[in-house]
Amino acid sequence: MSEQQPNPYASDPGQAPGDYKWGPGQASYGYPQPYPQPPAHQPTVGGAGLPIPQQPPAPGYAPGPGLGAVPGQGLSIGDISIAGDQIITPSGTMPLRGAMWNATDFSRTEEKMPAHAVVLAIVFFLFCLLGLLFLLMKEKRTTGYIQVTVHSGGRHHSTTIPATDANSYAWVMNQINYARSLSV
Repeated sequence: MSEQQPNPYASDPGQAPGDYKWGPGQASYGYPQPYPQPPAHQPTVGGAGLPIPQQPPAPGYAPGPGLGAVPGQGLSIGDISIAGDQIITPSGTMPLRGAMWNATDFSRTEEKMPAHAVVLAIVFFLFCLLGLLFLLMKEKRTTGYIQVTVHSGGRHHSTTIPATDANSYAWVMNQINYARSLSV
């Protein structure tokens, strides 16, 4: 900088540009800050990794068969299947215990007036005024898909399920909630 325009950040008027008062190795504006120490208790997400205490059955009751013990019993969501205590996917098997399930809705439902309703409204309007009731006809169409992901045992798998109607997401969520109850 020239003498006419001195460095406004210098500690003294004769200080050269780049010579700051904090010097090399010292932090400016409080940076860099040291890494925070890990907490004494590591929180877990959704209970993953926590051991589940085994409780003995109530007196007089025998434990019922588990999932997969009865032939034909199981769950399938897209290409993800649950059999026994494992999750079977095309990318390999994962343990069922501690699995994290998630669903994302990428579908949409559109409501529009079909072309034949407009034609009927014009034709019947000429004969009687009731033809305008055809303009109340609506057609719903659902497009898109629902993405289901599962994380377990250090592995991840994702699948998509086509949305056929407006209730597809509710059906998938019911399946996932059942799978979550089995993953505990």
